[in-house]
Amino acid sequence: MVNTKEQFEYVINICRDLYSKKLIDYGASWRILRPQSVTDQLFIKAKRIRSLEEKGVSLVGEGVLPEFIGIVNYGVIGLIQLELGFAEQVDIDSEAAVLLYDKYITQTKELMFAKNHDYDEAWRSMRISSYTDLILTKIYRTKQIEEHQGLTLVSEGIDANYMDMVNYALFALIKLTYAEDGSLIAEQPLRV
Repeated sequence: MVNTKEQFEYVINICRDLYSKKLIDYGASWRILRPQSVTDQLFIKAKRIRSLEEKGVSLVGEGVLPEFIGIVNYGVIGLIQLELGFAEQVDIDSEAAVLLYDKYITQTKELMFAKNHDYDEAWRSMRISSYTDLILTKIYRTKQIEEHQGLTLVSEGIDANYMDMVNYALFALIKLTYAEDGSLIAEQPLRV
């Protein structure tokens, strides 16, 4: 039996674990990134996924899984940066960075559960390549909003676009990690 909440928690924990380990290696060095740089980092990851989907082969030996994890983590970083603004130097410790991650991944997950209720898990019938295209669409929308200094007339803001990107990447990670019957495809499918 498929347990959506359990599957989300599983892939989120993998993303969070990598985020935490990178904080040990690098600290919160991403604090210096301006919002446009976060969006460009998301763009690079999504373009690589699309390129791998089209070409069917990676010359550097890494597949799409690490890139979807990167989209989750940079999407959360983007949300943190929107709240705090960018810094001239690292100004938070790892513990604060993890607390902020937890805050925004929880908000994003709650949004997904609300939408999932309304859309009746339609994402499960979608192709992974559609998630990639939707993430790229959200990135282009975000770039346009950034060109307008964050102002929109009738559309959601940058934060909503980041949350949607995170959720599309989580959908992809679930579909790449779990079989249709809800069983894990591999014991440790998301090694990075």
